[in-house]
Amino acid sequence: MSWGTELWDQFDNLDKHTQWGIDFLERYAKFVKERLDIEQNYAKQLRNLVKKYCPKRSKDEEPRFTSCLSFYSILNELSDYAGQREVVAEEMGHKVYGDLMRYSQELKAERKHHLQEGRKAQQYLDHCWKQMDNSKRKFERECKEAEKSQLTYERLDNDINATKSEVEKAKAQYYLRTHMADESKNEYAAQLQNFNAEQWKHFNNAIPHIFKNLQAMDERRTVKLGETYRSFAEVELKVIPIVSKCLEGMVSAAKAVDERKDSVIVVESFKSGFEPPGDFPFEDFSQNLSRTGSDGTISNTPKGDRDREVGPAPRSDPKHAMSRTKNKLWLFGKKPKAPSLEDYSHLPPEQRRKRLQQRIDELSRELQKEMDQRDALNKMKDVYEKNPQMGDPSSLQPKISETICNMEKLRSEIHKNETWLSEVEGKQSSRGDRRHSADNHHHTPQGRESPEGSYTDDTNQEHHTPHHRTGPPKPGQPNPDPHEFDDEFDDDDPLPVIGHCKALYSFDGQNEGTLVMAEDEVLYIIEEDKGDGWTRARKQSGEEGYVPTSYVEITMEKNCKGAVTYI
Repeated sequence: MSWGTELWDQFDNLDKHTQWGIDFLERYAKFVKERLDIEQNYAKQLRNLVKKYCPKRSKDEEPRFTSCLSFYSILNELSDYAGQREVVAEEMGHKVYGDLMRYSQELKAERKHHLQEGRKAQQYLDHCWKQMDNSKRKFERECKEAEKSQLTYERLDNDINATKSEVEKAKAQYYLRTHMADESKNEYAAQLQNFNAEQWKHFNNAIPHIFKNLQAMDERRTVKLGETYRSFAEVELKVIPIVSKCLEGMVSAAKAVDERKDSVIVVESFKSGFEPPGDFPFEDFSQNLSRTGSDGTISNTPKGDRDREVGPAPRSDPKHAMSRTKNKLWLFGKKPKAPSLEDYSHLPPEQRRKRLQQRIDELSRELQKEMDQRDALNKMKDVYEKNPQMGDPSSLQPKISETICNMEKLRSEIHKNETWLSEVEGKQSSRGDRRHSADNHHHTPQGRESPEGSYTDDTNQEHHTPHHRTGPPKPGQPNPDPHEFDDEFDDDDPLPVIGHCKALYSFDGQNEGTLVMAEDEVLYIIEEDKGDGWTRARKQSGEEGYVPTSYVEITMEKNCKGAVTYI
């Protein structure tokens, strides 16, 4: 149905309707804008949430539990989900809101043009009507004047007192007015005919054409709204597959939680390798009491036999036993952390040497990258100097200076680590020379090296049992062990005790030549630290080996004799 034929007299109402249509379109555009703002804020809040709960430590320090890894996977999926919400907001802003605002401006301009055309047509019709109305009024006036002149002429013509000149004058006036009335009549008829023609054109051609254009404009506006409604939904539909994958990833992360695997990780992380504490031995303090014949078999047993039966009970250190028990309870307490130094001095020498060499290699690779970048920048600078139109050579200078500064820093780091490495290698070679010298002077079985190259005997070597000491060790004196001797000295006696130490941390002693110790355990010192970070110690059971100096609290004996000094 056409507006032109049905609404030819509703110009003002159509003016209001088209304005309402544009207002409605802009209202919908405002709705889309607020919706995309919500999406943007939602995505921003999600990203902030992910950032807040993401681990702030490096991957090497993060727990390896499946529950933790799954949670981090969920955070990654949620970050991707937030990205899809940002895509929704961006697409809505570009394809819906931006398109609507551009189209609104076009509609306003088109509506203004059509309404101006309609007002011009109406103004022209009004002009024609005024011309016709003026001619009509003039014709009416001329007819009245002609009637008056006719009455005047007839009155004078019948008046016997009127002169002939007065009659002739009235007659001429009558003819003139009649002629003028006829001319006004003709003009009025022409103007009326013209107005009727223009009015027909106005209501049958001009106005229908203008209304038809307004109708087409309004229908296009309606179609545009429908299209943007669909776009509004399609933007969401496009991201649903990716959002579904994000949610599926979260479900997969939830399924990846494995309680048994996490339990195994706990066991592997905290197990100490020690056996559970044994039973405390019974200490009989009544051996020196006199017995009567009625005391039973103990009093009737000869003393020598009684000594052989009972024997000198090994003196158990309750503090030592409790410390070993405490060492096995790390799972329920906090395990002490070993010191971590930049030069790796807390590590055994061989591990320290490998770590230093690894760091030097990494720094060397970084230095080579900086050198390559410097060479490339210098080449580019030469090209710019020869061809100024390609670029400004001075613009590359800050980057070149920064690269040179980085190279100097890397060279300094490499030099520092090489100094530490040479120190370690020098100590290892020095200790190896001492061991080799001892091997040349003493023909002893093949043994194993301590962390610094010091020599301790192999467990399969020949046993040397000293005959001059029996019974439990005295305070401050070593307890001889028939399974240990040192091939760096000429005699077969164990090294004398020069002090004692208390373990600040537990030490697993995995390397050959090292000594296992528990936290708070008390050891005898038989050789001081020679600057390599290791102290030689002996357990109360007689077992000897090296322990990290930084792991123990040392107390040296005053006026001790027999301190070992390398020449």
